[in-house]
Amino acid sequence: MIKIATVVGARPQFIKAAAVSRAISDKFADQVSEVLIHTGQHYDEKMSQVFFDELGIPMPKYNLEISGGLHGAMTGRMLEALEKVLLTEKPDWVLIYGDTNSTLAAALAAAKLHIRVAHVEAGLRSFNMRMPEEVNRIVADRLSLLLLCPTEEAVINLSKEGLTKGVHLVGDVMYDVSLHFADIASQRMDILEGHGVASKNYVLATCHRAENTDDPKNLAGIVYGLAGIAKARPVIFPIHPRTKAKIEEYGLLDALGGVSMIEPVSYLEMVVLEKNAEVIVTDSGGVQKEAFFYRVPCVTTREETEWVETVSAGWNILSGSDATRMIDAVEQHTRWMKLDVKPYGHGDAAERIIDILISSS
Repeated sequence: MIKIATVVGARPQFIKAAAVSRAISDKFADQVSEVLIHTGQHYDEKMSQVFFDELGIPMPKYNLEISGGLHGAMTGRMLEALEKVLLTEKPDWVLIYGDTNSTLAAALAAAKLHIRVAHVEAGLRSFNMRMPEEVNRIVADRLSLLLLCPTEEAVINLSKEGLTKGVHLVGDVMYDVSLHFADIASQRMDILEGHGVASKNYVLATCHRAENTDDPKNLAGIVYGLAGIAKARPVIFPIHPRTKAKIEEYGLLDALGGVSMIEPVSYLEMVVLEKNAEVIVTDSGGVQKEAFFYRVPCVTTREETEWVETVSAGWNILSGSDATRMIDAVEQHTRWMKLDVKPYGHGDAAERIIDILISSS
């Protein structure tokens, strides 16, 4: 029996961890035990608790309740708290996901205690070192014994950096989750009526990346872009608490008068909104992929993306935070080249990850 300490802290990580936790309970319960540690990075109930409830993730054994503050302060507090937990639990592996401060802190804490680290979504690169996420993922990859890549491009990125040992192409755990929950979400179409929209007759928008929310010019561009889009079609904008605070701080709230701003939504509600949108406008890596899984055109309000396959397949356009480019991309979405390709595996990434952890122990 091997013991895995899974560290999560943000919405995308809850979703990814759900696939692996389900694989452990369904097929590996006699070989693997899991301890779930929630850093608390997303502390709002609608950003955190509801995901555990809906996705069937075991309740965390530990909730460190660490959120807010500058990157260094947050990461430092997480590192200190995680070190204590890992010393108590003594896991065989620390399993980390993605590119958040929780990911970085867990990788550092485990490495300094000589506990093996396995990184899900290893090898992703935006090649933009101004992004905190880029720093986090590069450091996490350097500290990981197992590099669990979602795509061939991720494997190539690692090879270019001289990382070839412990590298495995496993597919994308978010694709596993999308397949599992798509039918369940389809039974909740009443959500659209509740927001006053019809299927394929609205744009869904999200915004949370620091490069956009912390830059008044970038956030203003996105706000005015969404306002322009809303002149021609309804825009539903589940707004991250931090994004809302920044919009208010920069005096941009009135500009969103034509946009339907709503509270953060649950995972299943988000899936319904994604699947039925005409177009999705986002800066989220996870939402970009979910748009691709559900074959919904996506406009990404960044100048680069880690998920280059969505762009090369013609389902995703990079607009940056420029309002005019955003509006033009949405208006032209029916003319995009869209290929029917599946670069993210076959829906068995979670099982493959557990198999690798067992065989590497």
